[in-house]
Amino acid sequence: MKIAIVCYPTFGGSGVLATELGMSLAEHGHEVHFIAYKKPVRLNNLNNGLFFHKVEVPDYPLFNFAPYELALSTKLVEVVKNNSIDLMHVHYAIPHAYAAYMAKKMLKDQSINVPIVTTLHGTDITLVGNHPSYKTAVTFSINKSDMVTCVSESLKNDTLDQFEITRDIHVIPNFIDINKYNLQQIKCLDENPKVSDEFIITHVSNFRPVKNIKHVINVFNNIQKEINSKLVMIGEGPEKEMAEQLCVELGISEKVEFLGNTNQVEKKLCHSDLFLLPSSAESFGLAALEAMASKVPVISSNAGGLSEINIHGETGYLINSDDVESMSNHAISILKDSKVLDEFKTRAYKKAQEFDIKKIVPLYEEIYLKAIKSLK
Repeated sequence: MKIAIVCYPTFGGSGVLATELGMSLAEHGHEVHFIAYKKPVRLNNLNNGLFFHKVEVPDYPLFNFAPYELALSTKLVEVVKNNSIDLMHVHYAIPHAYAAYMAKKMLKDQSINVPIVTTLHGTDITLVGNHPSYKTAVTFSINKSDMVTCVSESLKNDTLDQFEITRDIHVIPNFIDINKYNLQQIKCLDENPKVSDEFIITHVSNFRPVKNIKHVINVFNNIQKEINSKLVMIGEGPEKEMAEQLCVELGISEKVEFLGNTNQVEKKLCHSDLFLLPSSAESFGLAALEAMASKVPVISSNAGGLSEINIHGETGYLINSDDVESMSNHAISILKDSKVLDEFKTRAYKKAQEFDIKKIVPLYEEIYLKAIKSLK
């Protein structure tokens, strides 16, 4: 198949999933064309069936805001026609599914019929999509897609509760390449053959308010009072400055390291002992899954789809997002006993194996074939 993938090219979960999916599809023999305003951060090599098409948005004085949807739909028409694309797979309802529908209508006028598969990731539904300014357009875009998928049962239920959806929604969870994490574990053992007496606690996110960054710092502060540990914060976003200042106020700056963004999270996670994710909303929790694939137990909130990957008392603990005390106590209970910690690490890794890319990509291929057949 020849597949056009539209996604945000950033470090967010949807962009990571879309890129990893496209690269895996190329390995399966498909031709994949990425379309975005810049090259996706995890798209390393453009060869072996992988292509990138940049969406150029002209700067016209007439517009207060650049008309990205118009430029995207035009680029989609161009890419589909020039490359005989079989299917458009768009990640996020707004603006991507909306632009894809416009492209589909323009193509149909030229006797070219291409199906749309839309994958819902979370904020396009729970935050942006539910805003009165966008809700009608989001509903329309979902219902006009030929096939719709989402990344968790929780997100599916939220979508059906908040929108008048006439399409079936197929749950295909996020995934990781478990082999990549296995190889990294071997490298980590070679780099650090000695076991350190300092525990490493890690958090990865885009540092938005929904991630409860303040809680991450406060939970770690409680942990470090009891256990020799340090905190590694990976990511960039609006709450980073606040987090740095809070560390200063608590007197723990020397124990907290802010690393910024990275497209090789597994290199940092392989040294970790515990992962914190106290989000107030999380449609899936890809960062938690990446931690588990690195044999790292997770202390997370019970929001959204997190309970579908982090199993309470087995791979970590699920706690109300604002319950800093319980998160701290459970974290300490895992770390203070080496046997307990090893058991949690083993179970976390075993659970992560269920989400290996080799098991998930065929589910997308099946959806693609159904979408193509639906137009015949």
